[in-house]
Amino acid sequence: MKIVLCGGSGQVGQILARHFTRKGDEVVVLSRRDDAIGRVVRWDARTLGDWTREIDNCDVVINLAGRSVNCRYNAQNRREILDSRVSSTRIVGEAISQAKNPPRVWLQSSTATIYAHRFDAPNDEHTGIIGSENDDVPETWKFSLGVAKAWEAALNEAQTPQTRKVAMRSAMVMSADRDGIFDVLLTLVRRGLGGSVGDGKQYVSWVHSDDFCRAVDWTIHHDELAGAINFAAPNPLPYRDFMRELREACGMKFGLPATKWMIEIATRAMQTESELVLKSRRVVPARLQESGFEFEYSMWRDAARDLCKRRRAM
Repeated sequence: MKIVLCGGSGQVGQILARHFTRKGDEVVVLSRRDDAIGRVVRWDARTLGDWTREIDNCDVVINLAGRSVNCRYNAQNRREILDSRVSSTRIVGEAISQAKNPPRVWLQSSTATIYAHRFDAPNDEHTGIIGSENDDVPETWKFSLGVAKAWEAALNEAQTPQTRKVAMRSAMVMSADRDGIFDVLLTLVRRGLGGSVGDGKQYVSWVHSDDFCRAVDWTIHHDELAGAINFAAPNPLPYRDFMRELREACGMKFGLPATKWMIEIATRAMQTESELVLKSRRVVPARLQESGFEFEYSMWRDAARDLCKRRRAM
């Protein structure tokens, strides 16, 4: 296949680029940077240009473009987070709509954050509760929810009748690579800071990078999978259990806990937002499993052990 990864120079994009390159597929990365796996073509993620030639006659488009949310949600960052997602989605949609031979499938990055903060039951694609502006949660959480809805609305509005569209509601992709979310969590654990946060009851949804790549590949080849798809392992777990199993996997016997107010201070100092660790994301992949997809790492304990083993080998 010829696969175009829009915004594919980030960590998730490069995980996918490695996966498809190893399979022998042609990978084209649309990026502002040159240091990426795959053939890099420049784009600005906002306007049509020569990069649209790569869309014509390709098999798959995967759009991952968007400013990192690992920042403080001040006015400027909010504008950039929202605009980078909506603008890139719209321009990819325009490129596909104008292609003489458009791709058969467009996988558009979205987020599990679109679901409500809850503890009572998991959110799947059929019965999951989408968050509301009226939810009793902090304003920054409502901003993230608004971004997720606007992101998917841009995808739904795109006129691509010959191209199947998928909204990838992804949980945190756990990879042994440097500078990703697993790297951050592992660093905290090794420094003795990998304890519970808040009351520790908030659910963590995650997916091993191998399963993420396999699920993307599976979705490409299963035409019945269109619309919103949850890319998450089937067994989310409370934060306190999540961190305990990570500590056990890397051989740490203890981890200092942090209260909610401590997290608010720490995330402010680190120029990020507490939502990333305090919101309960209890998401399960009903549609993937209904289609026959089987996870290699369905339990976090097994995934954490594998990732720690890979990290030690690096």
